[in-house]
Amino acid sequence: MTSEQRLRIVFEAAVILCLGVVIGLSINHRLVISAFSGRVATPVVHKSTAQVGVAYPQPIGLDEVLAARDAGAILVDARIPEVYREGHIAGAVSLPLADVDAYLDDFLARFAPDQQLILYCSGYGCPDSFDLGLRLIDEGYLDVWSYEGGMPEWRAAGLPVERAPR
Repeated sequence: MTSEQRLRIVFEAAVILCLGVVIGLSINHRLVISAFSGRVATPVVHKSTAQVGVAYPQPIGLDEVLAARDAGAILVDARIPEVYREGHIAGAVSLPLADVDAYLDDFLARFAPDQQLILYCSGYGCPDSFDLGLRLIDEGYLDVWSYEGGMPEWRAAGLPVERAPR
């Protein structure tokens, strides 16, 4: 590599760095101005953080789900009702994230805030159970878990699945 090629690479890297700084400052200019003016940004805290110190659902694996279910945990399906009806974990209740406002009052009336909840959806890459968990934590639930393997892992393990009546 010649010195001219090295100089060109360094120049291109400097241009990319400068563009990154300019774009970052243009997006975060209020935060930068606040920092240099001596003001301190306050973090956003979920209602539940003060209660238990955790503001998001914790991940849980299949073996832990089985043990928790046997100990009385409630399994909650975050998928849409049509998919829930086609097949869900045996005994799971439906609380679809897409329609959570329509179903939430009934759910809150049925399950106490100290009840252990294990939420699931369509497996790894599906954010619905996690997002629903955030909502339930904000509603005051203290023991919320997200089963990331969801229905695909459950079915692959040959565990019981049931269909809901139409």
